[in-house]
Amino acid sequence: MSVAYDFTPETAAAEFLRKPHQLLIDGKRVPSSSGRTFKSLNPATEEVIATIAEGNEADVDRAVAAARRAFEGPWRTMRAAERGHLLLKWAELLKRHADEIVEIESLDGGKPVSATLRQDFPAAIDTLTYYAGWADKITGDVVPTRDDALTYTVREPVGVVAAIVPWNFPLMIGMWKLAPALACGCTIVMKPAELTSLSALRIGELALEAGIPPGVLNIVPGPGRVVGDALVNHPDVDKVTFTGSPGVGRGIMKGAAGNFKRVSLELGGKSANVIFDDANLEAAAKAAAAGIFFNAGQVCSAGSRVLVQEGAYDEVVERLAARAKSLRMGDLLDRNTSLGPVISEKQMKSILDYVDIGEREGASLVTGGERVGQRGYFISAAVFANVKHEMRISQEEIFGPVVSVIKFKDEADALRIANGTAYSLAAGVWSRDVVRAQRFAKRARAGTVWINTYGYTDVRLPWGGERDSGLGREHGTAAIQNFTEPKAVWVNLSA
Repeated sequence: MSVAYDFTPETAAAEFLRKPHQLLIDGKRVPSSSGRTFKSLNPATEEVIATIAEGNEADVDRAVAAARRAFEGPWRTMRAAERGHLLLKWAELLKRHADEIVEIESLDGGKPVSATLRQDFPAAIDTLTYYAGWADKITGDVVPTRDDALTYTVREPVGVVAAIVPWNFPLMIGMWKLAPALACGCTIVMKPAELTSLSALRIGELALEAGIPPGVLNIVPGPGRVVGDALVNHPDVDKVTFTGSPGVGRGIMKGAAGNFKRVSLELGGKSANVIFDDANLEAAAKAAAAGIFFNAGQVCSAGSRVLVQEGAYDEVVERLAARAKSLRMGDLLDRNTSLGPVISEKQMKSILDYVDIGEREGASLVTGGERVGQRGYFISAAVFANVKHEMRISQEEIFGPVVSVIKFKDEADALRIANGTAYSLAAGVWSRDVVRAQRFAKRARAGTVWINTYGYTDVRLPWGGERDSGLGREHGTAAIQNFTEPKAVWVNLSA
């Protein structure tokens, strides 16, 4: 998708950023009931770009009540085709405001505008238009049981949904949750991440402008331990959809047990990108670098473990190091910037700690792994060689631009290492032997396996993992099932 972008100093994004940012509840921008606010920083400059109302339990109660009224009223009873039309109007408004939304997303999340234009914004639009088309196509089945009865099934919206969104892809992952839930007839209370709340608030305003009724989409920024916990424990929330860390995911499952909420979780990853020595090494190394350094490695499915067969190991390490050194840091709004900062000082310190851990464990730091500059949270792309499978940098999710290159002997050894973590979100395999690649894909414990490529996603395909990578699937028909419940209807024909 091609998006025109204007970098003039006084853009629509600048106008949006200047105004106070309040909660969005029942179709209105309202202050927090406590009057508290928090600051949003540009991770590239550490400058405050916005002040945002900080929600609390009382605000969650107001938002859930509004969502319940809208669910029982105009949204659930609206013709499904009309819901689809409103979602399409929303998509058109997002496209009309593309420049503004892209800039907001880039400045708030520390993401180079080139990446937002290439990935986040087009994916959000694609997701919204895809599920707009689903709205009037959610059907059941006629199930023959006996001659004197008409028996059939329908799928009904699950109800009020709490959507808890992470900071690494707030616009894209936010839409992964909003679009299918709304298409199914659910209403939503969305909690964006504290670090990246701005794009959610802007697209929420545009949803109202598109004609989506008040209360259908409510947005309550604030701390996870306050707003998130209140949503998870709220007795009138029917479902929680969450993307984030395994630790928080476990807490959500415990909290949701109170009223047996439905839960779907997309959690962490420590994905293996496996390169056999017969692969196209130039293509494999290029994709492996993109697979770990895109968005500064802050991607659940990042290929943070590159497994390389012995005969190709040295060449792949050299190629990865060269690509790491070539990445350009700088102004987020410069299309030539390819590596942005990490999201926060806390995240930067955590990543740098892992670099120290890797060196202490005996891995060889080939390049990178240092803070760059004194302003902003920039870290040079790091390549570790001579990494052992048991090392912490091989087992634990770093969530930064740090790749561990691990040597393997044969297919069985590669499979043992690839499957040897607590995660199962994604994996990649590179080989000219298509039979071997297919065999490896079948045996890899991962929700998505890429063969001779890495990192592509599409809303039409299921997305998710097991174990510490989550529970359930998003995208495609799986998302329709996430936000609906089946109902059986029995009509007595002999009465």
